[in-house]
Amino acid sequence: MDLSNLKPAKGSTGKQKRIGRGQASGKGGTSTRGHKGQKSRSGYSRKTGFEGGQMPLQRRVPKFGFKNINRKEYKGINLSTLQALADARKISDIDLDVLIEAGLVRKSSLVKILGNGELKSKLNVKAHAFSKSAVAAIEAAKGTAETID
Repeated sequence: MDLSNLKPAKGSTGKQKRIGRGQASGKGGTSTRGHKGQKSRSGYSRKTGFEGGQMPLQRRVPKFGFKNINRKEYKGINLSTLQALADARKISDIDLDVLIEAGLVRKSSLVKILGNGELKSKLNVKAHAFSKSAVAAIEAAKGTAETID
């Protein structure tokens, strides 16, 4: 027994009734479309969202705001995360490759270092962007904050 042998149970399916084949067929004349009107005509198709002439929902609902197509989305990483990473791996240079390897960001991500947390060790950090407080904290710990393209 496999999928190629499957058949419906005997008697469970019958011939489909063909419409528009004369009065004797039982579905002749208007061919189940009723009398007159748009839906009775050939070639009829209704647009999606059409509500019989009533103002459609997508036009009734108010729209506001806009989406800036030039927006740059940064993945924020706090100083506390960098300190934990430096302690765990015993490193002083943190760049994109280290962050990707640690699973904190993806290859295509833009990275911004944020100033939340405490920095105890001297770190040389390379990222796409830095907050002012992050730069101040890194330089206070005698490290460097280098912006990359």
